[in-house]
Amino acid sequence: MGNSYAGQLKSARFEEALHNSIEASLRCSSVVPRPIFSQLYLDPDQHPFSSADVKPKVEDLDKDLVNRYTQNGSLDFSNNLTVNEMEDDEDDEEMSDSNSPPIPYSQKPAPEGSCTTDGFCQAGKDLRLVSLCMEQIDIPAGFLLVGAKSPNLPEHILVCAVDKRFLPDDHGKNALLGFSGNCIGCGERGFRYFTEFSNHINLKLTTQPKKQKHLKYYLVRSSQGVLSKGPLICWKECRSRQSSASCHSIKPSSSVSSTVTPENGTTNGYKSGFTQTDAANGNSSHGGKGSASSSTPAHTGNYSLSPRPSYASGDQATMFISGPPKKRHRGWYPGSPLPQPGLVVPVPTVRPLSRTEPLLSAPVPQTPLTGILQPRPIPAGETVIVPENLLSNSGVRPVILIGYGTLPYFYGNVGDIVVSPLLVNCYKIPQLENKDLEKLGLTGSQFLSVENMILLTIQYLVRLGPDQVPLREEFEQIMLKAMQEFTLRERALQIGAQCVPVSPGQLPWLARLIASVSQDLVHVVVTQNSLAEGISETLRTLSEMRHYQRLPDYVVVICASKIRGNEFCVVVLGQHQSRALAESMLTTSEFLKEISYELITGKVSFLASHFKTTSLGDDLDKLLEKMQQRRGDSVVTPFDGDLNECVSPQEAAAMIPTQNLDLDNETFHIYQPQLTVARKLLSQVCAIADSGSQSLDLGHFSKVDFIIIVPRSEVLVQQTLQRIRQSGVLVDLGLEENGTAHQRAEKYVVRLDNEIQTKFEVFMRRVKQNPYTLFVLVHDNSHVELTSVISGSLSHSEPSHGLADRVINCREVLEAFNLLVLQVSSFPYTLQTQQSRISSSNEVHWIQLDTGEDVGCEEKLYFGLSEYSKSLQWGITSPLLRCDETFEKMVNTLLERYPRLHSMVVRCYLLIQQYSEALMALTTMASLRDHSTPETLSIMDDLISSPGKNKSGRGHMLIIRVPSVQLAMLAKERLQEVRDKLGLQYRFEIILGNPATELSVATHFVARLKSWRGNEPEEWIPRTYQDLDGLPCIVILTGKDPLGETFPRSLKYCDLRLIDSSYLTRTALEQEVGLACCYVSKEVIRGPTVALDLSGKEQERAAVSENDSDELLIDLERPQSNSSAVTGTSGSIMENGVSSSSTADKSQKQSLTPSFQSPATSLGLDEGVSASSAGAGAGETLKQECDSLGPQMASSTTSKPSSSSSGPRTLPWPGQPIRGCRGPQAALPPVVILSKAAYSLLGSQKSGKLPSSSSLLPHADVAWVSSLRPLLNKDMSSEEQSLYYRQWTLARQHHADYSNQLDPASGTRNFHPRRLLLTGPPQVGKTGSYLQFLRILFRMLIRLLEVDVYDEEEINTDHNESSEVSQSEGEPWPDIESFSKMPFDVSVHDPKYSLMSLVYTEKLAGVKQEVIKESKVEEPRKRETVSIMLTKYAAYNTFHHCEQCRQYMDFTSASQMSDSTLHAFTFSSSMLGEEVQLYFIIPKSKESHFVFSKQGKHLESMRLPLVSDKNLNAVKSPIFTPSSGRHEHGLLNLFHAMEGISHLHLLVVKEYEMPLYRKYWPNHIMLVLPGMFNNAGVGAARFLIKELSYHNLELERNRLEELGIKRQCVWPFIVMMDDSCVLWNIHSVQEPSSQPMEVGVSSKNVSLKTVLQHIEATPKIVHYAILGIQKWSSKLTSQSLKAPFSRCHVHDFILLNTDLTQNVQYDFNRYFCEDADFNLRTNSSGLLICRFNNFSLMKKHVQVGGQRDFIIKPKIMVSESLAPILPLQYICAPDSEHTLLAAPAQFLLEKFLQHASYKLFPKAIHNFRSPVLAIDCYLNIGPEVAICYISSRPHSSNVNCEGVFFSGLLLYLCDSFVGADLKKFKFLKGATLCVICQDRSSLRQTIVRLELEDEWQFRLRDEFQTANSSDDKPLYFLTGRHV
Repeated sequence: MGNSYAGQLKSARFEEALHNSIEASLRCSSVVPRPIFSQLYLDPDQHPFSSADVKPKVEDLDKDLVNRYTQNGSLDFSNNLTVNEMEDDEDDEEMSDSNSPPIPYSQKPAPEGSCTTDGFCQAGKDLRLVSLCMEQIDIPAGFLLVGAKSPNLPEHILVCAVDKRFLPDDHGKNALLGFSGNCIGCGERGFRYFTEFSNHINLKLTTQPKKQKHLKYYLVRSSQGVLSKGPLICWKECRSRQSSASCHSIKPSSSVSSTVTPENGTTNGYKSGFTQTDAANGNSSHGGKGSASSSTPAHTGNYSLSPRPSYASGDQATMFISGPPKKRHRGWYPGSPLPQPGLVVPVPTVRPLSRTEPLLSAPVPQTPLTGILQPRPIPAGETVIVPENLLSNSGVRPVILIGYGTLPYFYGNVGDIVVSPLLVNCYKIPQLENKDLEKLGLTGSQFLSVENMILLTIQYLVRLGPDQVPLREEFEQIMLKAMQEFTLRERALQIGAQCVPVSPGQLPWLARLIASVSQDLVHVVVTQNSLAEGISETLRTLSEMRHYQRLPDYVVVICASKIRGNEFCVVVLGQHQSRALAESMLTTSEFLKEISYELITGKVSFLASHFKTTSLGDDLDKLLEKMQQRRGDSVVTPFDGDLNECVSPQEAAAMIPTQNLDLDNETFHIYQPQLTVARKLLSQVCAIADSGSQSLDLGHFSKVDFIIIVPRSEVLVQQTLQRIRQSGVLVDLGLEENGTAHQRAEKYVVRLDNEIQTKFEVFMRRVKQNPYTLFVLVHDNSHVELTSVISGSLSHSEPSHGLADRVINCREVLEAFNLLVLQVSSFPYTLQTQQSRISSSNEVHWIQLDTGEDVGCEEKLYFGLSEYSKSLQWGITSPLLRCDETFEKMVNTLLERYPRLHSMVVRCYLLIQQYSEALMALTTMASLRDHSTPETLSIMDDLISSPGKNKSGRGHMLIIRVPSVQLAMLAKERLQEVRDKLGLQYRFEIILGNPATELSVATHFVARLKSWRGNEPEEWIPRTYQDLDGLPCIVILTGKDPLGETFPRSLKYCDLRLIDSSYLTRTALEQEVGLACCYVSKEVIRGPTVALDLSGKEQERAAVSENDSDELLIDLERPQSNSSAVTGTSGSIMENGVSSSSTADKSQKQSLTPSFQSPATSLGLDEGVSASSAGAGAGETLKQECDSLGPQMASSTTSKPSSSSSGPRTLPWPGQPIRGCRGPQAALPPVVILSKAAYSLLGSQKSGKLPSSSSLLPHADVAWVSSLRPLLNKDMSSEEQSLYYRQWTLARQHHADYSNQLDPASGTRNFHPRRLLLTGPPQVGKTGSYLQFLRILFRMLIRLLEVDVYDEEEINTDHNESSEVSQSEGEPWPDIESFSKMPFDVSVHDPKYSLMSLVYTEKLAGVKQEVIKESKVEEPRKRETVSIMLTKYAAYNTFHHCEQCRQYMDFTSASQMSDSTLHAFTFSSSMLGEEVQLYFIIPKSKESHFVFSKQGKHLESMRLPLVSDKNLNAVKSPIFTPSSGRHEHGLLNLFHAMEGISHLHLLVVKEYEMPLYRKYWPNHIMLVLPGMFNNAGVGAARFLIKELSYHNLELERNRLEELGIKRQCVWPFIVMMDDSCVLWNIHSVQEPSSQPMEVGVSSKNVSLKTVLQHIEATPKIVHYAILGIQKWSSKLTSQSLKAPFSRCHVHDFILLNTDLTQNVQYDFNRYFCEDADFNLRTNSSGLLICRFNNFSLMKKHVQVGGQRDFIIKPKIMVSESLAPILPLQYICAPDSEHTLLAAPAQFLLEKFLQHASYKLFPKAIHNFRSPVLAIDCYLNIGPEVAICYISSRPHSSNVNCEGVFFSGLLLYLCDSFVGADLKKFKFLKGATLCVICQDRSSLRQTIVRLELEDEWQFRLRDEFQTANSSDDKPLYFLTGRHV
């Protein structure tokens, strides 16, 4: 036995140590005692290889040792060694094959002639790291270099190449079993066994070769390329030896790495049974020969316990595997799942450890197996022989729940037992992070002992009672609570030692004590030797039992072994429980296969023959025949008559019902919640676009296209098509023409079937071909069939397997930048695992529906799962959620009789019989009434009697849910046969709802539906369930899952009695009840007792409260009993359509009162009610809704659309909730009949919003991460639930998300950036919501293609004035002779001046003062804007990208940044009185526009063209655009506006903003203003542009003069243009046609190039100073275009002649009105300003940057929350203690003047005859005042002010031209003066120089300064009064 007997070991000493160890571990509760083996073998004084070993007796060995060996025979080393000891002492010794002392591990001798030197391979090549560290080693992809340690060369590491799949990941997990490696030395490849490989590289081992032991390190290359020893290979999950379970204490078989996988994830989580070696069995068959085969003991591999190995997991396991397996890979699957009789069936076992450790949690990767080995002899104590005919004799197939410890082998009739791992993971304590443990209220050290776990299990089983089945999730919570209690108790005691654990001796009687209260339902069997004894005993008793004897439901088998400690398992014998547990282990697909197998093989024949007779014992078929003969040819009247009235079939077919005009099928509304959710989706898309990840660029797209992928359901396809057609979305998105949209809709909906591949390829081709279209792939019901492609190809599963994965997760979809994926699901849990591909921030959840305030305004409320649960507390006599107890009793009786059939088969047969007999009972055989359950009887009664009550013939729908297609077809045939024989075939229809086929409805029923609908075409047939509204029918709904089909309002009953214990996941259960979810009348929820249960007595008491109609009266949380005061809704009870007479109709009815004949279940927000395209009204509202996204959606940077928009509020809720047969009725929720198992989970809602089903496993394709986890809180919102599932669930191996594992490099998961998830309860209206989303997404893209431009009429216009100089209309250019004779119009017409001071003209003096609108100083008003589509000639901001202007924008790479050069340019300015240094940043590509010095370093000038140049592909004038604060939003991309031709464009930016502008506009020339202008206004920029341009003109003239060109030939113009100019138009006046009408104006969009080239071609252009164009307005009239040219102010976009205006300067101090000021100055200098009226400019409303006001703050902030500072605080008395402000002095002054006219110029207010006289300046001093501008320059032209008395005088920074001749102006008495100067001394000098004190009176207190500190150079001004 290897060297395990080393040391002087007497067996007595061994026993003593063993007992001491056990005793110590039992006594101790805190400190880990030193286990037995470390005491015996690791004593330092003992030499490990002493030769004087003593043979122990085989018996002792058997008794004591065997059970201490773990699976590989390795010794159970303690877990308190240090890491290093563990590294070396982890020798996994094997028991040798004889009883002799150990011999070294014998290995095959090396082949002849091969090298055996240590450190070299058998081919003689060196493998040592020292010699290979500099070599370039070539290794195949997927391999890693690792270092192996040879025991003979401790100082060396040998280099090997190993396939990394066989190595563990960073957490010590996921290494494949086995080995695959290559020799680096000789290059030999393909070693498949580590043993073979270790021989080849000469490891010369003394022990069994193990990769875990000998492959020690990863090898890494350093930065110098040297190969060196890297990190240790992490074979164990955890190295911390204190708290967690010992990882190496259970060894997997020889080359299985002990990977710990996530609990019940991909592995089975149990170890295979322990087989001893032959030697240990005393069967030394090999006689100690030193061959390799004899020395390797027979390992049992790891057994797959699952009938579908590809899904093998800890949650499902059955006993279907036989024979110990060979070692295989995880990816290989077993051949035959059926057991071979008589072979051993290994059963997983969990080995106990020494008692000191917490429970073991080391599941091993399963290796399913193919070959069947010969069974090895096994000690009798470890086997159980399953008795023959166990199932037949006892009628029970026992289920053995694996507990804790080693399960024995089972022989014999193993098909009759099932081994279930249901609770096994509850007994393993998972490895949890400390922080997670703290959250759970646990400490790492305190876990439960086995004894406690046994007692808890028994307690749980006792508590379950006879009806319930153990639920894993329930038990996990019990275990968690118990641990939390222990932790609390331990903390309370502070010292763990005082906590007395249950001793093994006490365990049996404590266990029996607990079980004694169970009324014999739980038995405890205690054995001494092994569990096998107890199990055998139990099975034997079972097989010998007589049927009448009562069995316990559970037998708990405890093995109280002294050696192994306690082990236990539970044998479930209860008829109901064992069946439920066995069936719940199969997945839905598996049990459906099982059912079809039972039907095909005829196993059901006994059952079928049982149901051939009625409950009274008559032969059913004969009885029906008899009834048919008695009736003869006639049939029961189809409607409007009793069941006894008969007519001929011809008459029946010809009966036409009255038309029902109330149908609201076609009118489509979209409701407020749907709008809100659509907006949430849109805002999430904007958030993705804004998130810097560059995964979505919304500015790129101009169109939206979509495809909707739905599961394989024909009805769902048709339903979705109907929604698309009714919503009009195809026309709205511009995808189809109005006429053809109906037919074309089909290409937008695709089913997940085998044809999807081709259709999807067509779609993806469209995606690739249309890069400017944003495609949306909607994956509806995305939780269905979300299996991975890989698992689908390996297992023979459904054809649809993996299709969704193939489509949604294919590479093209992930990479397409113009494709958004929207997954829509009511049960999204399977998409919310740790491996989810959707970021949790991209989930959009339906808005919480149960908020009180919504209820007031909406007719319909959603009635979903939690409302159903809560309705049980309403206390009404006929609840909405029911369990048919009578039916359940019948089922149980039958199940006992047919133990071999699946319970669903039995239930289905019974259900068919129930409905058949109910039909017969109600028509012909009243004697059968007592044999139908009252539930079934009342449903059928309602179904067949309701059409008879009136002429419309409308009735109810009943859904019977039968998941198995074969059973459903059987049910349809049987029921149809019974119906037809009873003559009811015209009364109600029976429809098979098979997802794979279309609906088929008998022609006479189609005719009836058509006549109700009225206007349907001849060939119309019902295609969706909603089309069946009002048709009395039974729909037998089949298929694995319900797929989201919407049912009509006439659905009244939903029979889910077949949905049983096989549906134990949250999704499976909830989606079944989801069938019945719908919108109901408000009354139902507000006063359920009134609406649903009005017996006569309560009608009288129902108080009608007038004032309560707006609030939610019945809180859903509060139970309300029948007798509590019932509050009705406003209005009388008759409104609900309930009258006492109708209640009396059928007194014996047990279901809802019959007055609700057709509850409108799914009116209102049906799944996907969508916006009405019918009627202009709705269309209008929609447009409004989209427009109301508001201007802020124009850029993609605003991610939240405004929700307070006016649009949607006006959308109509339907006025009448339901259109029934008699007036308006309440829409009611359908009644749902459940099986007992489902009822207990859905009906038992204790508190909170969610029913108990929410704590189940969320979906069969996911697994819990750990059995220790917090409970899903019942009040969690869906967002919180999502986060919970993302933390606590994992995708299983066959799940499509399984492959999305952690990225090892970054430690994060890959979320797909363009994928969203929309979740909302079933039937809440998600389809309508996402169709609306598509619509508003398109609107928003259009908004991005639209621009808001100012649309304001000119101000101060007087169209009556006729130009004195007549201009001939239609002239392209002005004639300078006649133009210069026109007077200049000094009035400012630009609408942005509407709140500024008027400029005085003689005409203004004649205006009556009352006419002028008084506009008090107000907040900056909202200027009028209008939305215009951008055209191909627009100027763009940075959000525009297209292929054509990519070169122009040049974003290619960061390296481009360095391609531009910085040049200083200095010139002197007389105005500034100093040198100015500007910087040019010139990209390489633009250098041709400049002249550099010979050395090429120094910038000399900017090239200018000649006046005579005629180049059609260029504009001559350089374009300057000053811009500030708009690096992203400024319209600086002129590529399209210039039609791509050559032009020179310079951005003028402030120094501090330069880096930003440079980043966004790397290919633009920048002109950077000096730092001193960082706070300056736009006046400074314009001043410097003009100064620079004049200086440059002189330089160019000098340069070109040397080339012989005359100075006056150089082009003197520049364009100065704002950064918000977006579009240019040309206008022409259309000739009026013959009939007298308004002359029209036609306008056309033109490019900036066209405008500039036209203006530059003006004859004698050099004689004009400024040329401009007018501002666009939608109200441009032919009147304003009468004169093609005006001599007036021009703004925003001007051609400036720098030569003529050399001496007219912009005021560089100015922030406001600098252009009007400059125009007035230019005009007074006698220069010509010309405006071209046939061109107009559109200016974009840009919300950021530009002339936006500074926020004026105090210089020293005292507190954060200061009141806003008022304009009058912008000035103060000099040297006062006033709050000083942090703003430029000039800015404060201009802002002050705008608001101070009342203070400064009281006489001027509204007195336009007496304006304020302003010398050399135009300043805005408020709109109430007119300013008369007078220039002081000699020879200047000024307005005539003869006889004008001025009301004030404004002197602003006046220069030496202003002299004492001011005295010639006349002033009113009391006129006021304001003199503004740079500082106090110049203020005094000015007053003296101008002799102002002669006429004006000053007071000391009239001196002011702007509220700046002295460092900020305040401005000073003095006021005075005229005397």
